[in-house]
Amino acid sequence: MPIIHLTTVINTNNIALVFNLIRSIDLHIISTNKTNEKAIAGKTSGLIGLNETVTWQAKHLGITQKLTSKVTDYTFPTFFADEMVKGAFKSFRHEHYLEQKEGVVIIKDVFKYRSPLGYLGKLADFLFLKKYMTNFLKDRNITIKNFAETEKWKLILKEN
Repeated sequence: MPIIHLTTVINTNNIALVFNLIRSIDLHIISTNKTNEKAIAGKTSGLIGLNETVTWQAKHLGITQKLTSKVTDYTFPTFFADEMVKGAFKSFRHEHYLEQKEGVVIIKDVFKYRSPLGYLGKLADFLFLKKYMTNFLKDRNITIKNFAETEKWKLILKEN
């Protein structure tokens, strides 16, 4: 099972702001403009919470796909996890850990997934999929960082 570990440091003292930006459906749409993601079912705007689902439609690797994920664990403002309920992966779990420390918020992402198609899926992981998913998550975190470190967050969230 491939596991992607990312650490992103955000220059803010407001851990709640960063937590809410991470779980914002609206910011997710902005951060994934390269894949034209749209929330088409479940929670389609605002902040997703425990036991809520969202179904995304997006174009990845040239193929339009639908993926439904559910928030399965939630501890405000330091942790939440979302897991695939239905989609192209055999399974995935994305854990978001947040820590406030010395004027910054540190986000640690742990993304565990299983590709479909047995050995063919494992070959895809090795050749391109893990790198693709890592870059996808890095791009998303750059957007979160950009919004959290500027006044742009006000376009997405009400006063925090």
